[in-house]
Amino acid sequence: QVQLVESGGGLVQTGGSLRLSCVASGKIISINTMCWYRQAPGKQRELVAATSGGSTNYADSVKGRFTISRDNAKNTVSLQMNSLKPEDTAVYYCNANVLPMGRIAWFSYWGQGTQVTVSS
Repeated sequence: QVQLVESGGGLVQTGGSLRLSCVASGKIISINTMCWYRQAPGKQRELVAATSGGSTNYADSVKGRFTISRDNAKNTVSLQMNSLKPEDTAVYYCNANVLPMGRIAWFSYWGQGTQVTVSS
């Protein structure tokens, strides 16, 4: 069984910073892509940032403010969020594409989500 657990959400004022972390645990052979998504009330879930094979990609709305990083040895991915805006308020979800032990296919796993609230 593979689990993703996020931490680091909270309440911050406009212009502040937060760092989200996600750890993947379980019987894992390999992880390729690790991502952060977010979902605001009444909106669709959107991709915020992704990292795979050493490359990174960001949504236009967070470029220059957010940084995704990864520790492959620890199966963790982090999201450093700076210059936060009220429109960044959402539940943030970690996602990983995992090859579990004993399987021959890759599966997408999600964390439970962590709330980020930016007050104006």
